[in-house]
Amino acid sequence: MLPVKPTPFFADKNRAFWNLQLGGWLGAMMLRTMIILTNEQPSGLLLIVLVEMMTGFSISLVLAVIYHQLINRTALVTWGVTALVLTAAVTLYASIDSWLQGIYYANIRETSFAQRFVALIFLDGSLLGAWSALYYAINFFLQVEEQADRLERLEAQATSAQLAMLRYQLNPHFLFNTLNSISTLVLLKQTEPANAMLTRLSGFLRHTLISEPGAKVSVAQEVETLKLYLDIERMRFEDRLRTVFSIDPAAAEATIPSFLLQPLVENAIKYAVSPQEEGARISLSAQLVGQRLRLTVSDTGPGLHGGRARTTFPSGFAGAGRTVSTGVGLANIRDRLAQAYGEDHLFEIRTPADGGFTVIIEIPYQRLADHAEGPKPIPASTVNSPPASRALGFDT
Repeated sequence: MLPVKPTPFFADKNRAFWNLQLGGWLGAMMLRTMIILTNEQPSGLLLIVLVEMMTGFSISLVLAVIYHQLINRTALVTWGVTALVLTAAVTLYASIDSWLQGIYYANIRETSFAQRFVALIFLDGSLLGAWSALYYAINFFLQVEEQADRLERLEAQATSAQLAMLRYQLNPHFLFNTLNSISTLVLLKQTEPANAMLTRLSGFLRHTLISEPGAKVSVAQEVETLKLYLDIERMRFEDRLRTVFSIDPAAAEATIPSFLLQPLVENAIKYAVSPQEEGARISLSAQLVGQRLRLTVSDTGPGLHGGRARTTFPSGFAGAGRTVSTGVGLANIRDRLAQAYGEDHLFEIRTPADGGFTVIIEIPYQRLADHAEGPKPIPASTVNSPPASRALGFDT
């Protein structure tokens, strides 16, 4: 997600309005001054130009107040009233200019008020027409920008909610299996192992509460969390559960969605360690492949060909000549990867003929420090200016 941020110039819309207002009318005055000086006209015209620009400046302020009330009306009302107001403003501006020039040229040339009015209405109409067009164009641009920013925020909130839902889905799934094991120990009157498992379960859950549902953590942090989970499972399987970790130092700093690996290990325990008397070995590796992070979780269980079908495959995955039903674990991971990375990820399942089961995940590499310094949403207070400051400024 790349949030749409306001253009820096328009971060303070009231200040931007006054900067453009002053700059535009000063520019028009400088242009008229250059024409007078270039054509070697009397310097007394400079005073007339100054008064004319001040008049146009004042009329445009009145137009800004009126346009501010019209911009959010229906198109018919906005453009209809704007045309009427602009016509009246141009007529007033040209009338004042004609009166001023009549005073200046009273003893120099013989021209009627109507002649001066017709000559000046095109110039004054061009100035106020261009000013009105720019006012509406800039305001419509700012409205589109704000709507895009609001849509981006809504999409980000929807994505966060989806990630949180998928993340919370893992807790009851894991708790069911763990509490079922504790219940079994209690029924067998093995109170010490049951108490130890409860203690470790509370520590694991306390750790899960610290991390935000949609947050990303480093691979090293994820492995530490995974080891807390494995400590609980080792009380059930003891030497039957064997683990091997191979984490490259550079890969350890990469970021991944929190609790991405736990369902993979839980799946391996359920279908590789649990059904075999000798247990199984679960291997986890993390390495960099170019600018991508590759995570591999494999086990030495029977796989698809030598044991029962794993019911946690993603929807549509075909194994052993048939489509396997969708469950929570792996399908949850696929959904979380799609939410977090879109199409820019790999989720691959390999099942060798001689047994075993491997899941490979590839995602873009990003260090935890870089992720923390990435773009952050702008607070709403900085997107919308206070109403008082927008009385004459750009309206959004």
